[in-house]
Amino acid sequence: MNTIQLIGAIELGLIYGFVAMGVYLSLRILDFPDLSVDGTFPLGAATCAALIVAGVHPLLATIAAMILGGAAGLVTAWLSTHLKFMNLLSGILVMTALYSINLRIMGRPNIPLLGENTIFEEFFLPLKAPLGFFWRIFPILILISLIAYILNRFLKTDVGLALRATGNNARMARAQGINDKAMISLGLCLANSFVALGGAIFAQVSGYADVSMGVGTIIIGLAAVIIGEAILPIRKISHAILACIAGAILYRFVIATALNIGGSLLQASDLNLVTAILVGIAMLLPDLKKQLRAKQ
Repeated sequence: MNTIQLIGAIELGLIYGFVAMGVYLSLRILDFPDLSVDGTFPLGAATCAALIVAGVHPLLATIAAMILGGAAGLVTAWLSTHLKFMNLLSGILVMTALYSINLRIMGRPNIPLLGENTIFEEFFLPLKAPLGFFWRIFPILILISLIAYILNRFLKTDVGLALRATGNNARMARAQGINDKAMISLGLCLANSFVALGGAIFAQVSGYADVSMGVGTIIIGLAAVIIGEAILPIRKISHAILACIAGAILYRFVIATALNIGGSLLQASDLNLVTAILVGIAMLLPDLKKQLRAKQ
């Protein structure tokens, strides 16, 4: 793996760290398998790219992407809590609808951002000379650290504890006076905001937004969460959030390494195959650990 590939793995790992935190919030905290993230990731990218091309400041475009991502999460929650759709079906319906919505937002299948100013050029361009190829990693690291800190603090507040209680046992939460429907709506709104933020950052780093860029996002987020939980001991919420980010970075390293080692055996088109194998191995790790401990 050369330097450029190393930098790319770190950048993508940090970006997908936002996705991993969103998947963790919906899947682990709320126990809600939200498949709409396959649509909210390109929604964030499409919204951000379309607004930047239209002359909107990159920061405002990124915030708008998060707002629309949160709105998509609210729709998923509404289908589940008010119309009583299955959780999986709610996410699938929103994901399917977002494909057409993303096309409407962009007006075409993809939008290039070459020559356009992003948040990196607007705020962090002075870092380019001293840091070289690593200059974009530093602001992404700052942003994901800030989001992780805010999420950790939020989940320890009364509202955050109510959110966790809803995911743990919704019936018991209702018995304690918690509005479980509101908690599900809030959780999915936050989760999809994080995913859309990841999409917006991805578009600005990669220099384009594409309507099909969200395919497999839920698998990537799930892989990051599972890998992170397998390699790090989870004793507190802060450990779990850190595990999501670490798992996303490790996932990108493993993918890049596998495609490099594979040589002619593996190609870029085999990415989903490698991801599926990696997720399968990660899911087996907890059981293997228990078996090893039992034998000792």
